[in-house]
Amino acid sequence: MKLLTLNCHSWQEENQWEKISTLAMTIKEKQYDVIALQEVSQSIDSPPLHNHLKQDNFASVLLEELKTIGVTDYEYVWDFSHIGYETFEEGLAILSKHPITESDSFYVSKSTDYDYWKTRKIVRATISYKDVPLSFYSCHLGWWEDEDEPFQFQADQLLSYVKTRKELSFLMGDFNNNAFIRDEGFDYLKSQGLHDTYLLASEKDNGITVEGKIAGWDQNKEDLRLDIIFATNPVEVQSSRVIFNERNKPIVSDHYGVECEILM
Repeated sequence: MKLLTLNCHSWQEENQWEKISTLAMTIKEKQYDVIALQEVSQSIDSPPLHNHLKQDNFASVLLEELKTIGVTDYEYVWDFSHIGYETFEEGLAILSKHPITESDSFYVSKSTDYDYWKTRKIVRATISYKDVPLSFYSCHLGWWEDEDEPFQFQADQLLSYVKTRKELSFLMGDFNNNAFIRDEGFDYLKSQGLHDTYLLASEKDNGITVEGKIAGWDQNKEDLRLDIIFATNPVEVQSSRVIFNERNKPIVSDHYGVECEILM
């Protein structure tokens, strides 16, 4: 089973359409089973598409691009958590090659005000993979030391939801906590029973998904591993690689993505 997670930084990138094309071509080549995307935005004033989706919804645009290159077997779920940059409804999405049997979204932040940029929501999709139910969560959490919206509170909310379900689950996304720093968010999630697929992988690279200063890490000068795929149980991971970092496919966002292959 092939998985991808990517913080898209959507509609904030130079050469955005070229980068959408790169992302779509990579998805066609790699044939990921499930893709978790964060910062999946649509303009507040964009014309409606259907339900709460609008015409420039990044996930919808990506699926249309996939269709133009002959890829028609993905479906997706999306929801937005807060207003970003005053002009976007910023949300999260999950794309799946397998039929989505169930989906949900829920707040993990103290705030549920979508006008507040620190409001955080999670999107879940459940699929049937080889007749086994699996759940996937697209996650974009806050920072460890944030006084208003501390990471630990959000992590506890997320985990309390995940623990209500019995199936193997994968928590994928931008956790906004550097895995190289001890006794903060990454170690906290591991202490709560999550398993980092990068650490489990037989083949892996350096795992770095952010280099230098980006939005939300304005003073950063270090290499960070913020984007992670966790599993609720130990799994056999063949490989974990950073992608869209110029060394493995062109850059498409201020975050690099993470792809992993799991033997199921």
